[in-house]
Amino acid sequence: MHSLLALFVLLLVALGGCARQPLIEVAITPPERRIDYQSEVQPLLERRCVVCHSCYNSPCQLKLETFAGLDRGATKKAVYDASRLQTMAPTRLFVDAESTAQWREKGFFSVTSGSSAGEGDCGGRQSALFQLLALKRQNPLRHGDSFSPETDTLSCPQSESELGTYLRKHPNRGMPYGFPPLSEEQFQLIAGWLAQGAPGPTAAQQAALAAIPAGDQVEITRWEEFFNRPEAKFAMTARYLYEHLFLAHLHFAGNDRDFYELVRSRTPPGEAIEIIASELPYDDPGTTTPYYRFRKIQGTIVHKTHMVLTLSAERLRRYHELFIEPEWLLPPQRLGYARHLAANPFLVFEQIPPRSRYQFLLDHIQYIIMTFIHGPVCKGQVALNVINDHFWLFFLDPEYDLSVRQPGFLQTFGKLLEMPLVEENDLRLAKNLFSRKYRNRAAEFVHRRSEAYASLYRYQPLDQRAIWPGRVAGDTPLLTVFRHFDSASVHPGPLGNLPRTVWVLDYPLIERIYYALVAGFNVYGTAMHQLAIRVYMDELRQEGESLFLDFMPRERRWEMFREWYGGIDPARLRYAPSPLAAGFAFSGDEPKREFIEYLVDHHFPATAGISFDHNYLRAGEDYPPMPATFTSYADFVQGFKAIARPGVSFFTMVDDHNANLAYVRIIVGDGQTGKDEDIYLSVVINRWHDDVTTLFGEGQRLRPERDNAVFLPGFIGSYPNYFFEVTVADLPDLLGALEHFDGSAASYERINRYGINRANDRFWEVYDRFQSRFLADEPLHGGLFDLNRYYHLAVVPADLGGVEER
Repeated sequence: MHSLLALFVLLLVALGGCARQPLIEVAITPPERRIDYQSEVQPLLERRCVVCHSCYNSPCQLKLETFAGLDRGATKKAVYDASRLQTMAPTRLFVDAESTAQWREKGFFSVTSGSSAGEGDCGGRQSALFQLLALKRQNPLRHGDSFSPETDTLSCPQSESELGTYLRKHPNRGMPYGFPPLSEEQFQLIAGWLAQGAPGPTAAQQAALAAIPAGDQVEITRWEEFFNRPEAKFAMTARYLYEHLFLAHLHFAGNDRDFYELVRSRTPPGEAIEIIASELPYDDPGTTTPYYRFRKIQGTIVHKTHMVLTLSAERLRRYHELFIEPEWLLPPQRLGYARHLAANPFLVFEQIPPRSRYQFLLDHIQYIIMTFIHGPVCKGQVALNVINDHFWLFFLDPEYDLSVRQPGFLQTFGKLLEMPLVEENDLRLAKNLFSRKYRNRAAEFVHRRSEAYASLYRYQPLDQRAIWPGRVAGDTPLLTVFRHFDSASVHPGPLGNLPRTVWVLDYPLIERIYYALVAGFNVYGTAMHQLAIRVYMDELRQEGESLFLDFMPRERRWEMFREWYGGIDPARLRYAPSPLAAGFAFSGDEPKREFIEYLVDHHFPATAGISFDHNYLRAGEDYPPMPATFTSYADFVQGFKAIARPGVSFFTMVDDHNANLAYVRIIVGDGQTGKDEDIYLSVVINRWHDDVTTLFGEGQRLRPERDNAVFLPGFIGSYPNYFFEVTVADLPDLLGALEHFDGSAASYERINRYGINRANDRFWEVYDRFQSRFLADEPLHGGLFDLNRYYHLAVVPADLGGVEER
């Protein structure tokens, strides 16, 4: 005991000698054992740090999903920079550098050790990690503090001098940023690990992380053989597949724990992967024979980038059926990577039958649409501020798609299908952006497409048969998109009430959106690159909406388009409705509703499992009254549905951009069974935009009085804005608080009885509960939520209240 006390005193003395800069002095209890990173430190980092430090939006680019990211450290260079005039050198973990020394050359610095000479004597207590964790423990959240990690100016201090200045200037910016501090036990664990030199996984642990199960290795060998066949037909097929699957988290049927990514390598199967670090998947690989390889994903799975695709023997047969067995339009040949060619999928893959390409996209359509939103951007404003908050997607049946029926259609209008991606420098991109070259071409293509369809289907106007019904069980021929300000989610089936707008997508449209927002989007690119993509995407959205309107009565199309666009003159936007009459026999005055209800009720096969959910209101149906009692799940649904209507007080008055998605736990179990019997719901707020085509002033086009809510079982999205916990007995009070919210202090206090504010001492306990339930419910598709967009304001009243844990 005396020796331990003496060592404790020595540590305090040593700290005084270490802290040459005005850093925080905190006593730590030296660990009496070796702290294991893999089993102790990493799980803590996952639960408290990875929730904000992952993907490109990690503050200071500090990515903590793996030890490699922690070891790489932080940098002052921000990936998201709307004013960037020159393309930034990419800084992708596991791609753009292979060693700590290489990352230091790229401007990254350690967060686990200090920068001064003799730093080892201080046991990591000069490090940014230690100091910022200690800062939070000394300075809890204050009432009224506001936090937005993705937009706040974080200096990312590199030296002890910068760190000391930062600590004095920003006492409220300790870590976890904007949330309660680590517990004493957790803090001492990290401090002890830092004192031991912040070691990572042992060699044996690292080998286990990288090890590929025997069953998966058999599958990898089979798939890599397919991807790397030397024949031109296989080579161009592999190139097409890679450019569409490079973001997928691939797994093999029967193994729901291990995931892989498809990469290009300079080395063939059987050798260690030597990754080709191109910025875009269609960039010149710099070698005559790039090899396609499967690399195991070793880091923590975060939900916002977790797009799962299952590989199986059946899937491999399907690829043979689509790409290898058919006769191609042209003799198969390998093509080069010149920008004008590689950035135009209609040109570089012209030899592959469009039917094969389109059916591949339809087979994977939920994944493909997810990449538009979850893709290389993480922060989706480029894709998302050009779409409405809630809409449904249908797809043109391949048998009706002109690009499939008449493959020459794509080449006839090839110039109109070119995208801004083909430009090789910003000067030309800017010139063509301001001349509206590509937007005008896209609008002209819609006009030409309408003429071509009018000619082909003059005696057979498009009706419900032109909507793809799906091919096999498991297909998703109808998708719902929810926008949550600058994130979004994609779900099978028609979720929510009848949306304001609807899209129909055909092959040329899906392919262009994919290449504009995913394959050709450079997150490290210039502001001009991002602006050009945003403007072009606006035209593509209009194309999808106008194709749906072609199914509506001819005399209503112009009127519907005008309503969708907030009264903007359709001629100003070069709207080109089809000259054909509708093929569907309408009988009422709500054609959109009538057509969609027919599709959902009669068009799709039973195996598709497509039906409206409890949020949908048929014609003449009104929102239900609040139930008198809450004794069943149906009562819960009715209660939430009763307050989902447009104009409900809370949704109208609390219209902040990070108040769009909440998770609710209804406590129904008695805690005696050992099983979590509670009900978890997602509350999705759909914000009304008069139009989403105007580039600036989005807030001026919002209409909060027309906002509505959707309540869905389970978990929607990746970025919760708020957690709520309520007992069955208190559920009427929570629903009443939402319905009658008036913005007063009393109404906020009433909501705070159930809402878990970021300043609530129980925050991490509640977060852990929601996260654990999500992973239990979704063992394959689940991942860690991201807390960067949790409601920004810290509320610290005398008593936040809350429900008693059971």
